[in-house]
Formats: sequence, C-alpha cells, structure tokens
Amino acid sequence: MGQLQTIPCMVLAAGRGERMRPLTDHTPKPLLQVKGRALIDWHIDALVANHLTDIVVNHAWLGEKIIEHFHQDKFKALNIQLSAENNALETAGGLRQAMALMKIDDYFFAINGDVYCPNFPFERIAEITHQLRQKERLPLAYLFLTKNPSHHPEGDFQLNDNLVHDKTDSSDNLTFSGAGLYHQDLFKSIKMGAVAKLAPLLRAAMSENLVLGEMLDVLWVDVGTPERLAELNSNDNT
Repeated sequence: MGQLQTIPCMVLAAGRGERMRPLTDHTPKPLLQVKGRALIDWHIDALVANHLTDIVVNHAWLGEKIIEHFHQDKFKALNIQLSAENNALETAGGLRQAMALMKIDDYFFAINGDVYCPNFPFERIAEITHQLRQKERLPLAYLFLTKNPSHHPEGDFQLNDNLVHDKTDSSDNLTFSGAGLYHQDLFKSIKMGAVAKLAPLLRAAMSENLVLGEMLDVLWVDVGTPERLAELNSNDNT
C-alpha cells in the first residue's frame, strides 16, 4: 500500500469568496484563520501527516497572497506546486489545469480549500484508491457526502448503497462535501484553460453508474459567511 500513498492531491483555493466579504476583500478565503490556523493549512497539515505530499494548490483572486503563504519556511520541505489562474476556471477547469502539474497514473484526490473538516479521513485515501482500481469498470469519481447543512437544505446528490445519483425531490438528498477522488478520464472533454463546472461531469458519470461515494461522519463546515467563521472560532467544541 505504500506506493498508493503517493496519489496526487489538490486543494482548491481560487474562489472569490463573495459571501465572505468584506473579509475576502483583502484575504483569500482559504487563508482566513480558524482557531489560529489558516483554513487551508488544516488540509495541508493533514495531507502531509498521512504521507500525501504531492500537492497542488490553485489560486486566482488575491493569488499573490496564496503564493506568499506557501513561501513560508515551514512549507519549503514539501512538494507544493501552485497552479495560477488568471481568471477563476470553476472547479472542473481548475482541476483540469492543475492535472498538468501532477504525476497521475489514474486517480487523484481534491478537496475545497474553504471547508473546515479537521477529522477528514485522509488516512483512507490510499485504501479507497486501491479498491477503485480493482473494479471491472473503473469509477470516474468517489465522492464524500455529508448531511445537508441548514443553508443548503435541498442537497446535491443521493447515495444508494455506495452508488451516487443526482438528487430528487425526496428527503434523502445529501450535500457534496467538496472532497473526492477523480479519475483523469472524467476531465478528458475539458480543454486546458477552459472554464468548466464539475457538477455536469459528475452527473454524466452518474448516469452510467460510474460515481461511488460514502457519508462523512465527522464535523464538516462550509465556511461560506463571516457568521459561520465567527461561530467556528467562538465554539470550543469544533
């Protein structure tokens, strides 16, 4: 299993963070502090702790602040590459561009840089990747889903056993956590530098039963507003 732990990883950090204004007028959302640590560093530190050290971070809005952050001495020993986007390319476009910086055999892992999930199961990424590789038809994605937060009650997808489907009008919908394993073929229709959303690619793959997933049973917070950030920083139990 050792060599599986070299699977490339990406932390998405190119968003504008409009709902976080005015905080994000001068600071990229992933650099906002949660409990004394930059939001993105919770992911970076956990990835490294689990031997997932081939990391790409994309940036667009206030990208010079992201560059400056990762030029700190504490990151110099890590293999963190930065993928600059002149204009934000949306999730799929950003992933497609960053893939050029990765050594991908088949799968890579990605997680949104603006979610707080201190106990995300990074230690299982290698194991899950190994399981996906054993399938007769290689899944195109493996998504981590969570219960719908109050600000997103309609959810995104559904989970039936371990198959992920598009949402319906039922109450069984779940929210995509912003973390997943992706097969490089999921992005083969996206041109380098193109603006492209991830959801249409996932839904197309779901129609062929090629998206698997699981429920997260750990704390997950989409740090999307100043109020949610303040609540996180004032709550000793998170």
